Amino acid sequence: MKNIPLSKVYLTDEVRQAALRAMESGWYILAKECEAFEAELATYTGTKHAVLCSNWTSGMQMVHQAMGLKSGDEVLVPSHTAFPSIEPMCQWGATPVFIDIDDSYCLNVEQLEAAITPRTVGILPVHLYGHPANLDRCFAVAKKHGLWVIEDCAQAQGAKYKGKTVGSMGLCGAFSFFPSKNLTVMGDGGCITTNNDAIADRLRKLRNHGRLDKYHHDEIGYNHRFNEINAAIGRVGLKHLDDLNSGRRKAVARYNERLKGIVPTPPERDYAYAVYHMYVIRCGDKRDALAKFLKDRGIATGIHYPVANHQQPAMTKLFKDIPKLPRTEQAVKEILSLPIYGELPLKDVDYVCDAIAEFFGKK
Repeated sequence: MKNIPLSKVYLTDEVRQAALRAMESGWYILAKECEAFEAELATYTGTKHAVLCSNWTSGMQMVHQAMGLKSGDEVLVPSHTAFPSIEPMCQWGATPVFIDIDDSYCLNVEQLEAAITPRTVGILPVHLYGHPANLDRCFAVAKKHGLWVIEDCAQAQGAKYKGKTVGSMGLCGAFSFFPSKNLTVMGDGGCITTNNDAIADRLRKLRNHGRLDKYHHDEIGYNHRFNEINAAIGRVGLKHLDDLNSGRRKAVARYNERLKGIVPTPPERDYAYAVYHMYVIRCGDKRDALAKFLKDRGIATGIHYPVANHQQPAMTKLFKDIPKLPRTEQAVKEILSLPIYGELPLKDVDYVCDAIAEFFGKK
């Protein structure tokens, strides 16, 4: 029996040597490796600035502070996303206004305008599972109503929307380097990309205790700094990101070919170059039984996510009337994430597909 993990970090001798180089440098926080990683991330994304921070959530906390988000403000966001997508806005007293999904699992942009009120200040499209959201429509609605757009790129390092890298088109892009991500740093970590000089300067100050220099604090800030070892590891991963994403897409092509007619597989819109942080199938009411069947054969699976955010206990306390999002509510009952990572062997994909075919009596 095989042992196929859901995801796997990119770990090579080059990665190990980079970590050792940083350890032996004598510099450990926001030094040369971090500076180089920021410059390389900005170049890769196509933005003026990339500001490293301790994780996605801390980065967005600072972004919202820099933008002046306040109690009573409303932000349009899909319910079907990781809970951290909405945590930072809630911590500043803003209210997430939940939008249903389309067939790509991203927010249904046709529902945006109907959700706007005088309190709406922004839109947070999530490039979920590595598939870009429909940004043209987001930007058109935002321009019409005077709103900002921030891209949640936590699962989409290297994805493209109409040929442009995600994280380069909104006011800011927010990235995560958590170990399961397409680009990881072997620990927690995040980055905010932007072309806005004022926001970038504010973020660099806020992440380091509000400092202008070593001994002068311009405002109350945080310790959301990045470290040299993680930056050195991330620099290696970034060099290989496109190849690793190509490996994911090759695995996806095999999945799609082998699973056709057995289970619904994830669509890819014509405007999207998806990078498949997750490969998500639909299983109807057989999801839990299939997951157990695969586990018994050494195949790891996941559910991303079993509880929609508008139904999370932390959220239901905030609303008098819980919104009804039928597509989201149906999806969370049926979705199952299969193993996917940049170096996933096609023979392992075949093993997974054979097991799924067997489960559904299609072998």
